[in-house]
This record gives sequence, structure tokens and C-alpha cells, in this order.
Amino acid sequence: MRIGPGGAVILPAGTPHAYGASEGEPWTIWWVHVRGRDVDELVGSCGIRPDAPLLSLRSLDRITALLDEIVTSLERDMTPARLVATSGMAWRLMTQLAVDRLLPEGGTPVERAMRYLEDRIDGHVQVGELAAFVGVSPSHLAALFRQATGGGVVAHHLSLKMARARRLLDTTDLAVAEIARQVGMDDAF
Repeated sequence: MRIGPGGAVILPAGTPHAYGASEGEPWTIWWVHVRGRDVDELVGSCGIRPDAPLLSLRSLDRITALLDEIVTSLERDMTPARLVATSGMAWRLMTQLAVDRLLPEGGTPVERAMRYLEDRIDGHVQVGELAAFVGVSPSHLAALFRQATGGGVVAHHLSLKMARARRLLDTTDLAVAEIARQVGMDDAF
């Protein structure tokens, strides 16, 4: 099977597989192993079946940011506390994949705000303007973001910018200054 940009494959544990990238168009591999009592239900919620393991990612930068959080956490240490925190991040990743599939296109105010931020990775966004755009007060939008992401609007936007920058560093030969410009950073440092 072939997988294109913005796609993912979810394989049940123990499924034999092999993978590789095109020499002409290489790609970055992000992978995670998850296990637990609820994994089968989460995978099913993503619309994945053994005969249909492909998943189209609705928001590549958001998913990449979640994967990066997992990797960064595990790079710090492997203490029991860190492993518990990381398992929560993996749970969040799996539920995000399921929610992305289930949300209507218009989505909730926080989903519309997240899409707005994703579309403006190269710019600066004011929380008040974003709140007005999605039809809620700035304080309500802040509360929705804390509930959905564990952080604020600005932190989420910065996380998206960093995920895009990492992807550009991995997949292009662009200079750091050009990548910084493309993600809306005025200072390449």
C-alpha cells in the first residue's frame, strides 16, 4: 500500500510489516507504539479496521506537535512519573485522531480557532481578534484552550510554529533564517 502526504497507518500490535520511502521524494517517519485496555476502542474510533489501516490526518502540524511532546518527554528521562505523563500524551494523540475524524467541518469554537492558527503559522495572532472571529469572549476562548490543550492560545500557536519548523528542517534544505521567516519568527535565533 502507498501512503501520501498527511497520511498515517495504524497497525494492530503484532502485525508484520515493512516500510520505506521513495528515494526521489523522501519523508519523515513519526511512529509510536501504544498499548492498553482502551487502545482497540480508540483505534476503532479513528475509523481504522484491519482491512483499512490508512488514516488521513486532518491537521498534520497539530499531530506532529503532539508526537514531538511525546518524544521530548521521553528524552528527558524514563522515571515512572515521566512514563505516566507520556502515556497521557499518547492518549491525547489517539483521542485527537478520533476527534478529528468525528468533528463536523465547522467544528466548535476551539476547533475553528485551532484551524485559524494552523492557517496562520507564518503570522502573529491576537487572542481578542481570534475570540471575536470564532464568536466567544477572550476569557472563554482561553478557558477552552486550557481545557483542550492544557495550555493557552499563544502557547498552542508557538507549538504549531515549532512543529512546522522541525518538519521544514527535516524535509528541506532551507536555511534556518528562511525557516524562521516561514513560521513568522522575526529573529532566526
